[in-house]
Parts: sequence; C-alpha cells; structure tokens
Amino acid sequence: MFSAGTIVKVLIPNVVNTGYDYRLTADADLGQFVRVSVMNRPYIGVVFGFGDSNLSSDKIKNVSKIYPSKLSSDDLLWIKKMSDWTLMTPGAVLRLIINVPDAFLPPKIEPLYNFNFDANDRMTDSRQMVMDAYSSNDNTPMTISDLRNIAKVSTSVINTMIKKGLLTLCDTRTIESNEFNYTYHDTGDVVLNPEQSAAADVIGAAVKQGGFSVYVLDGITGSGKTQVYFDSVLRAYNDGKSVLLMMPEIALTAQFMTRFKKRFGAPPVVWHSNLTAARRREIWRGVLNKKIRVVVGTRSALFLPWQDLGLIVVDEEHDTSYKQEDMGNYHARDMAILRAKIAGFPVVLASATPAEETLNNVELGKYQILKLKSRFGGASLPEITTIDLRESRPTDYALPNEETPQHGNLSPILCDAISETLNAKQQVMLFINRRGFAPITQCKKCGWVAMCPDCSVGMTYHKRLGKLLCHMCGRTMELPKKCPDCASEISMYGVGLERIEQEINVRFPNAKTALVSSDTIMTRQTLERLVEKMESGEIDIVIGTQILAKGHHFPNLTLVGVIDSDMGLFGTDFRAPEHTFQQLFQVAGRAGRGEFPGRVLLQTYQPDNPVLNAICNYDRDSFLQSDMSARRMAKMPPFGQLIALIVEGENEQKLKAFCDSLKNIAPTLNGGKIMGPIAAQIYQIRNWYRMRFLIAGDANAKLQPVVKHWLDNVRVPANIRIKIDVNPQNFM
Repeated sequence: MFSAGTIVKVLIPNVVNTGYDYRLTADADLGQFVRVSVMNRPYIGVVFGFGDSNLSSDKIKNVSKIYPSKLSSDDLLWIKKMSDWTLMTPGAVLRLIINVPDAFLPPKIEPLYNFNFDANDRMTDSRQMVMDAYSSNDNTPMTISDLRNIAKVSTSVINTMIKKGLLTLCDTRTIESNEFNYTYHDTGDVVLNPEQSAAADVIGAAVKQGGFSVYVLDGITGSGKTQVYFDSVLRAYNDGKSVLLMMPEIALTAQFMTRFKKRFGAPPVVWHSNLTAARRREIWRGVLNKKIRVVVGTRSALFLPWQDLGLIVVDEEHDTSYKQEDMGNYHARDMAILRAKIAGFPVVLASATPAEETLNNVELGKYQILKLKSRFGGASLPEITTIDLRESRPTDYALPNEETPQHGNLSPILCDAISETLNAKQQVMLFINRRGFAPITQCKKCGWVAMCPDCSVGMTYHKRLGKLLCHMCGRTMELPKKCPDCASEISMYGVGLERIEQEINVRFPNAKTALVSSDTIMTRQTLERLVEKMESGEIDIVIGTQILAKGHHFPNLTLVGVIDSDMGLFGTDFRAPEHTFQQLFQVAGRAGRGEFPGRVLLQTYQPDNPVLNAICNYDRDSFLQSDMSARRMAKMPPFGQLIALIVEGENEQKLKAFCDSLKNIAPTLNGGKIMGPIAAQIYQIRNWYRMRFLIAGDANAKLQPVVKHWLDNVRVPANIRIKIDVNPQNFM
C-alpha cells in the first residue's frame, strides 16, 4: 500500500512507455487503476512501483482519480516478463490489457438502433453485412460507429437504411445489461468414452490440486478433444476459478456454441474483434469484477483483466493465428503458458497436430502428453492416397460460348471420385489455399506483370470482384484489356479457388457449390450460414482455403480433394514442411466424420515426398521426428533462437543508410550471430521499404538483453520504424 502523497511510477498503455512519476492523492495499492494525464491527454494506467525519475516535487503531477479495482502482483510480473521476452515496452503490453479504456467511463450518450427484421426492402450485400452484425451480437442495439466498425460499411449505407426503416432508433444511451450472468452445470447429455475419461481425470486432478502444469491433449481429428477439455472447464468453474478457452478466430462457430450450451446448459461469453463497444465494455468490466468467469475468445482474450484465473485451454494450439504481428509481436500460446507459470495454474494445449515446439517440451519433460487415438462415436479414419499428376494429367475443358479451351486442374481420378460421391448423395470438399482466380496477370509479348504500385507483390485477379487485388494492402485496380506497355494481349496464370469453381461448374453443372475464403466469409454469421447449408445438404461441393481446415464437423462429407498438395512443400521458411503437414492433415480430417467412411485424394507432382507419405500412412510421429532432427542440426527453433528486426522507412536511401549505421554498432554475440541487413522478401508494403536483420543463437543464448542494449543506444530517425519479432513465424 502506498500512502497519499507518495511519488509512484504509473504505467500507461502506450507503445513507448516504461512509466511516469505521479503523486498519489489518496492511498493506493500496487497495480491500482488510476487516471493521469500525459501532455494534457487523459490515460488510465496502473501503479507500477515507487517513482524513480528524480524530478523536483513541483514538476510532478497529481493522479487525477484512483479507481477501486486493480491488477494483481502476478499480473504486473507477467507484464514485466512478457516485456523482457518480446522486447515490447511494458506500456505496450499494458495497452493489450487496457484495450477498452471507456470501461472506466459512464456509458456514452449516443443514438442506438435496432435492426427491423420485419421491414420489406431489398437486401444488398452491404445491408446483409449490417444484419449479420446484429445477429452476431444477439440483436443488441448498436450505434452508428458500432455498425461501421463491425459490419465494415460506410455511414451512407447506414443512413440509407435508417431512412428506409431497416434501422430504427430505440434509445439514446447505452444500456448495461446483466445478460452475461450465466451459471453453468453439467447437463449430463455427453458421456465420455474410457479414453476421454482417463485424460479428463488427469487434467481434473491438476485443476483441483492447483499449481503450474501443462497438458498436451494430442488427439486425432474427430477424437473428441473438445469434450475432454470441457470437463476440465467445468471442474475449474465449480471450484470457483475463472477459465479462458482460447481458440482461432474462425473456430468460433455456431457448432462450437451449440456443443458448449448442450454440455453446460448456457451459452459461453464470447470475446473477439467484432463486438460492439458496449459489449466489449460490459465483458471487460464483468471479467474485472469476476461476474464473468468463463470466456471463449481469440488471442486478445488472454489480456482481459482476469481475476483468480484457474485454467487456460488453447485449442488448435499449433495454429499460426495465435501469433500476433500488428500491435506488438507475441505468441498467445506462449504468453498464456507464461501467465499460468507466474500465477500457478494448469494449461491445456489441444491439437491433432501439435507444434514441434510443444512436442519438444514434451520430450524435455516440461509438458505431459495425453493421447486420444480413436475417433469419437466409432467413426473410422479416412483413407488418404496421392494422385500422381504426371500420370493422371488434368484434361482441358470448354467454357460456354468460348472457342479457346481452358487448362484443367482436376485429374480424371479426382473427377471420377467426385462423380461417385455426388451419385451417393454425399458431399465433397476441394481445398486450395490460394484466393481469387489467377495469381499472375502477364503480357505474353513483353512480359509486363500486374504489380501493386504500393507493394512489391503481384496483384491477383478476382473474377467475382472483376478486378485485380493486392493481398498485402487491399488495393484494387481494373483489369486492363490490353498490356499497358505494348498493347498486346494479356494472360492470366496460376490457379485460385475461383478458377476451380469455374471448372467444377463446367464438369458438374448440376452440383450446388460454395466458395469459402476470407473474401467470401467476412463475418462469423456468414460462416455459420454456410455450415448450416452444409449440414442441411444444400451444398454438394464446397471449395475453399485454409478456413476449411479448422474444426468443422460435416457428417455427410466423405470426399476431400486437395488440388495442389505441393504448394507449401518447398517454401523458404524452415517451418514449411511442418505447416504443410498440419494444414493437409487437418483438411483430411474433415472427411468421414459421420456414419459413412471418408477418403482423401492429394493431387501432387511429388507423390514420394516425405510429408505426403507421412499423411497417407498416418505416420505423423516419424515425420515430426525427422523434421525435428533436421532443425536440431540447423539449430533452428525449438533447438535455437531467432529474433528478427524489421526496419521500415518511407525513404529508401535513408533506410539503407540507417541500416548500415545499425550494422556498424552491432554487438558480438556469444553463441550466436547477427545477419543482415538484407532487403525483406517483400521489399515494399504500403509504400514503406523494408530491410531485415536476423539474430540467431543457441537454445540457451540470452539474445533479448543483447538486442535491447543494442537498440537502446540507437536514435531512430523520423519516418523510420523498427519492429522486433522474437521467434518469428513470418519471414516475408
């Protein structure tokens, strides 16, 4: 406890902040939330310790308000340890926690609108997005700013809907409701099999005993991992603890919500990026006051102001979406484990394809592995085979009213399998992890290529959009009719999922198809509608990207076809084999989850590739041992450490000069080396040029203190920024 008049350090949620000194106007504890001002701008911060600026007393401002709530000493230690590891400033970490600053303010007076589901007016795509925003927020009233942020529509669209009566004014003040005061119990509707019960009992004992431990729930696709960790959730909840279920964004579907409610008798409180401001405020306050004790959320849910957290479950723990690369670089799985270690409670990591970092920790004895080896309900594993495209070459096909034949991408073997599946009234999934229609637009004569003016990447042609699209910055351009350099004919090369849809429509004209990618599935509601159509049989063939690989259960889906299994095999990233295996294995796991057996066909020019052989033979462990041995030899993570410095600048020459000066003062590492600078693989993004340094070291090397000391001695010029990425997942 700090008494009134004490000079304390206050940490504020700001990227550059490590704490400023203020004078307390009343007694306050370590971690207490306070209101202060910096350059006349108000902030909510936390008391972080005694003041240490040595400023004269008359230059130190008073804290303007002290709030009754606070962060625990464990939370403050977590902030410090996370800062030390990621090299984010403590203030940048705090910004992830205090990401709802108006949670400390009374509700704003703003007009609130309801969606009028009885209105009879034309539903455009934009209006559908607005309706989805209401549906995904349980039809709660929204402000205009909420609708802009969640539905991603313009104010003019909203104003038109108000004029047409599609949106109706219902109030002028945000109403704080008690709708999240759920209580949970075991409904008894789910009975675990012996294998599941054994795993649940081990985790349950750890929850009851308390103390830090990590359990890897390693179960094949369809083995019922969800119901096992649900058991752990209920045990922690009944013990009075708070619980976080963390999962990839796209896994937050109606299927999961239905399973949760069926098991616990009430829906989960869900935290993700597309919540209204009022709902974010209500959930944040509810967690802080411990009125909300169970949250299902994406990686940002880890930074809610948890009270008495007793269990974290990380579902699909291998998923790359747990790596944050925008507001600081951190891995949510690793930071969840750090939080649990400091506070002393168990963590469950669930996956059918655990990350190699996770499996290495199992080998080292740091984590305990619990295996589920059979599919729940007696469903059999699908048969997985390769199609050698050198022998079963795709045939050309003709578009209506066009003389020039189109190059096919579906082999005769895959086409026959699709026909057999459709004739049996069963469903097909075709997977290709490439958006749009064609990734390359090029002149046949002079070689001109459609490149983004703001990024050093080619633009992808999207047929549905009717335009070229940059997948880095989102810029669109009209598709030129002739080459802008020589006026010759231009052609489109490569295969995207829209081209596969075109071929399917020609070869199987009576099949009902659906496209699934980030271009077509922009809200959770849209995905849920697609899932409902799959379950009701309204879709025969679903064609999609990696969204399809994550957690969906379609009982009548019996055939999965992978169009290009070679796509990720030969990347420059050392994790390419692992990520390709995980992705294809997860996609394959969508087949045969119901009463009918499934099969998976992998089209490839490399049928003898070790990754594909391992998938076909369900020989995951041998593949991972081989891949981990190669990493061990190369001293790549988890057997070594990497830190990337990405230096970006608007002026190319100034950027290179700064990087040269940075190299000249680079320290010498014991057990490591500093490489670079080199041009980043994607050299320009949004008109910012990019250079990279890579710091590599042994597994036990202390790289962070060296990098911090190096950069602390550097004055970064205006219009240049440095991003630090510890153990990067992205090398672009």
